[in-house]
Amino acid sequence: MCSVGGPMDMELEERLNAKTYKCKDCQGTFKGIGKNIICPSCGSDSVIESV
Repeated sequence: MCSVGGPMDMELEERLNAKTYKCKDCQGTFKGIGKNIICPSCGSDSVIESV
């Protein structure tokens, strides 16, 4: 997911199979896609897929 701009559109999230992630540093949760996920709140790449 591109970290530039606002949150993704709900329909787009579903079509792209966006996953929910949690940042290990700031504890924030967010939706994302791709291989190199970066927290949009703090910029950390220390994220895990959330269940």
